[in-house]
Amino acid sequence: MQGRLYGVGLGPGDPELVTVKTARLIGEADVIAYHAARHGRSIARSIALPYMREGQIEELLLYPLTTETTDHPGGYQGALDDFYADCAQRLAAHLDAGRTVVVLAEGDPLFYGSYMHMHKRLAHRYETEVVPGVTSVSAASAVLGRPLVERDEVLTVLPGTLPADVLADRLRETDSAAVLKLGRTFEKVREALAEAGRLDDAWYVERATMGAERVAPLKDVDAGGVPYFSLALLTSPAERTFVPERPAAETPGAGPGAGPGEVAVVGLGPAGRPWLTPEAQEALAAATDLVGYGPYVDRVAPNPRQRRHRTDNRVEAERARHALELARDGARVAVVSSGDPGVFAMASAVMEAAADFPDVPVRIVPGLTAAQAVAGRVGAPLGHDYCVVSLSDLLKPWEVVAGRLTAAASADLVLAIYNPASRSRTWQLAAARDLLLEHRDAATPVVIGRDVGGEQESVTVTTLGDLDPGQVDMRCLLIVGSSTTRVTDRGLVYTPRRYP
Repeated sequence: MQGRLYGVGLGPGDPELVTVKTARLIGEADVIAYHAARHGRSIARSIALPYMREGQIEELLLYPLTTETTDHPGGYQGALDDFYADCAQRLAAHLDAGRTVVVLAEGDPLFYGSYMHMHKRLAHRYETEVVPGVTSVSAASAVLGRPLVERDEVLTVLPGTLPADVLADRLRETDSAAVLKLGRTFEKVREALAEAGRLDDAWYVERATMGAERVAPLKDVDAGGVPYFSLALLTSPAERTFVPERPAAETPGAGPGAGPGEVAVVGLGPAGRPWLTPEAQEALAAATDLVGYGPYVDRVAPNPRQRRHRTDNRVEAERARHALELARDGARVAVVSSGDPGVFAMASAVMEAAADFPDVPVRIVPGLTAAQAVAGRVGAPLGHDYCVVSLSDLLKPWEVVAGRLTAAASADLVLAIYNPASRSRTWQLAAARDLLLEHRDAATPVVIGRDVGGEQESVTVTTLGDLDPGQVDMRCLLIVGSSTTRVTDRGLVYTPRRYP
């Protein structure tokens, strides 16, 4: 069986910028191959050393020349072609023997890297994978703390070995640029930058992320001793012209007179983050203030830049006005609700109060409802027509609740029942069950979902006749089936879409 060839990028020099995959492959390899100049010292090997292990075969691929002349019949390129052919033959011997060969490359293997010469000669013969690495260009930008390009700007990467007039033309035409392979080409590159009118904007970065890292305006650098591992960088023109705004005395967008902000009424879903929609996550992340019933606010991860306004569950109108007042003064407010904010939650309270704040934008960010969450746990009990009813008689008289239950039951609708009980409301569920039994068979399936999505989740399937109000509290939601709702042998509940 043949071995496998890997060309792995080691990044710009800091061993901690080696990718997890590259580190693993280095540790697992039978053979580690790396290029070096005639002095035999390999930067690639020094970067990879923390990830190498005892007993690995090392193949030092020693260049026969760098920039000097040669008497090879094919000249400089001919000498290098013979060298690469010999290196490929040496690695092929290991691959034919079934060994895994990892070829190390500084930066990225296919970005001005020596590995590409092995890839051209071996990838068509052996199973091969290239693992990318952080380039010197990215590292230099990071070291400077300046963006390379923004929006539709153009980045040009140039080797310093190009003729001076070509360099100047390319530098004149582009927005941003990186000029690599400085060393002996440094003076020529500096002259090209000056010719292009870009010298004052150019930066010099030497050995980015390494111990001997150096950064300076390129025009101030002494050409003597500039190493090969350095580059010239022209960063984003937009960055060079950006003037930071003066910091506000107070939290941005939250001071008096700052102009209207926004109120987003956000549905958190029935439980934790997995139930949160991307739109809701975005609204929460953009907020300067969170407003809501205390336990719901607590479900949002703390953020030190956000103000949190926790209130009692019985002050919806006051909570809504407070949110709108904050937004009127410039805050970006997220009013949080469990489930969907438009289902027995804060959306209607905010919309009602918003009539007094015509200049404050209000938007509703929907969420997964408790009814949907409970239904999903048992199958598809809401598969046909259904209605949603709250048993709470705090904001409407019980006579209205009873009339709606009777109407829904006589219409043979599936019912999703919110707020079935609380410490102060203990008799309503039994009364509701008795009303429903006047129109439904005692064998009608009932689903009791408690804390669905939470740590104390429980889901029970029973019947209307066996429903025990003592098993139900405020954290429960009930689904009462219609005449067509069925329970399978596996305990799943569904309501067919076809009506008999």
